[in-house]
Amino acid sequence: MAPYSKEPDNPTKSCKARGSDLRCHFKNTRETAFALRKMPLNKAKRYLEDVLAHKQAIPFRRFCRGVGRTAQAKNRHSNGQGRWPVKSAKFMKGLDVDSLYISHIQVNQAQKQRRRTYRAHGRINPYMSHPCHIELTLSEKEEAVRKEPESQLATSK
Repeated sequence: MAPYSKEPDNPTKSCKARGSDLRCHFKNTRETAFALRKMPLNKAKRYLEDVLAHKQAIPFRRFCRGVGRTAQAKNRHSNGQGRWPVKSAKFMKGLDVDSLYISHIQVNQAQKQRRRTYRAHGRINPYMSHPCHIELTLSEKEEAVRKEPESQLATSK
């Protein structure tokens, strides 16, 4: 098992999860992960449920060639291109804790899986799938320590 690409700042208040060789499209999963980055966990779960119900779209920023425009994505990002990647949302939705936020999320390409499709005149072309690895770190929000008001200073001798 390979090490995580980023270790959390406070390992005692963080949890890590990893999925390898997941059968969902890399490009869709990368855009879904980018939309969830730095979100509180319950807000991220609500957002993914809305994506599955087609109430909110995932804005596509990097891999947006050929992606249609939608008003739901225009509300979240300026280019207005977005989709509702169901499989990617289902893989990321299996999380459940209250006071956590997504501090680190990363999607890497896995080894391509090869199949074949038969063409005219006896030719054969590759029919590849593009799975991915997902790496996720959840952390608790750190509460700042309040400074006590100065009431009386001790005198030094």
